[in-house]
Amino acid sequence: MRVFVTGATGAVGQYLVPGLVAAGHQVTATTRSPGKVALLREMGAEPAILDGLDREAVIAAVRAAAPEVIIHQMTALAAMRTPRHLDKEFAVTNELRTRGTDNLLAAAAAAGTRRVIAQSFTGWPNERSGGPVKTEDDPLDPRPVPSTARTLAAIRYVEETVPRDVPEGIVLRYGSFYGPGASEVMLDVVRKRQLPVVGGGTGVWSFTHIADAATAAVAAVTQGAPGVYNIVDSEPAPTAQWLPYLAQVAGAKAPLRVPTWAGRLLAGEFIVAWMTSARGSSNAKAVKELGWEPRFASWREGFRAWVSG
Repeated sequence: MRVFVTGATGAVGQYLVPGLVAAGHQVTATTRSPGKVALLREMGAEPAILDGLDREAVIAAVRAAAPEVIIHQMTALAAMRTPRHLDKEFAVTNELRTRGTDNLLAAAAAAGTRRVIAQSFTGWPNERSGGPVKTEDDPLDPRPVPSTARTLAAIRYVEETVPRDVPEGIVLRYGSFYGPGASEVMLDVVRKRQLPVVGGGTGVWSFTHIADAATAAVAAVTQGAPGVYNIVDSEPAPTAQWLPYLAQVAGAKAPLRVPTWAGRLLAGEFIVAWMTSARGSSNAKAVKELGWEPRFASWREGFRAWVSG
């Protein structure tokens, strides 16, 4: 099939574009950087330089490619410097999830593209009450930490708009990324003992190896009814379990443990909430309806492969 991938040189794109080509698809892949055109060609794609916030340019590029499927991977995520101010860190990504999504949907309509696959996120956006693991039918957090409100609104926008406004609109909610090119900063702070277990470490996380995110997107090109899918591994786990394990396999000392009040002073309310009250996510729907299985069913094996690789 003809597939148009935006944000193709990001962390997911490094696996996604070769995976699509290997599956026999004809890929047009975009980047904002002229310096990455050669990389896209090496991966087997036809490159296009594109700013996802330039509506007319997006429509023109999509019409020229005439894709049967659009994959929306546009973000502006880099190393998080100030997690206590998440909305500031995600300001451009939030624009890409709102205005950028609108541009791609307009382009899909102009080109007659029926299937659009968009990236979202699961983890801290889940409602922080009830059972420890949520499905796609469970609500997002109705009372988010104030510093995350705009980011959650942008996530909600993608998840509501794409399935509603496209004949075959699919949203893939990735969990917390790890793997090459995705989370070196987290590994660095763990080794420096700068990421403590806050409170009881009862916040549940769901992880996604970056390569598993890509295989899910490849599967969604031809599989799955419209809707939202959690793309996470099969072992949601509280911080008190996964963080000491990551430190162990990274050859670091055990993480420090700090009370909630100290965590709030050091890192802010968002990190405290994620560490202590977050809920994980179930991948059962994606496994059943997309025919997708994560290569790393558990962060335990995934962390080992990541750190040793």
